[in-house]
Amino acid sequence: MRVYITDLEAYNNGHLVGSWYDLPMNEDLLTEAIENELQRGKEVCESKHNHEEYFITDYECDYIKIGEYDSLTKLNKIAEKIEKLEKQEQAAIKLMLENALAPDINNAIENIDNFICTGESKMEDIAYNYLEETGALQNLPENLQNYFDYEAFGRDMEIEGSYYEDNEGILWEYVA
Repeated sequence: MRVYITDLEAYNNGHLVGSWYDLPMNEDLLTEAIENELQRGKEVCESKHNHEEYFITDYECDYIKIGEYDSLTKLNKIAEKIEKLEKQEQAAIKLMLENALAPDINNAIENIDNFICTGESKMEDIAYNYLEETGALQNLPENLQNYFDYEAFGRDMEIEGSYYEDNEGILWEYVA
């Protein structure tokens, strides 16, 4: 997560004074970064006005949309939570938010165990694995088992709406 912090007073006076910051960062460093931007804004404007407000002019984040006046402290805490997650968990969070399976990032983190990476890239393979694990075809004679259409069954499973594909083409299952 990256944010571009801008001095509001300087901006209102026609000067874009700001810098990019990577979150998460130490809270003291975050406070210092904000103070530095406000001080730079005051110097650029050469004004006697108080430079007490900042806003976020731009951001880079795969997980959430960030507003101009979102709390940097809250964003920093979210970035800390995301950073503590493994890459696969981060991918799950992203998919949950992109597909509206969670109302917000905190809910997505809380329910991360409901989103399972199948490791497969085709629904046909998921259908095959499911039938093998459940033994659903074991009651059929072996010669009939070979006629089962895993591809069609995989399509039916996909239609149920609990499978989602990530950026790498891997399928995930949401088991709420």
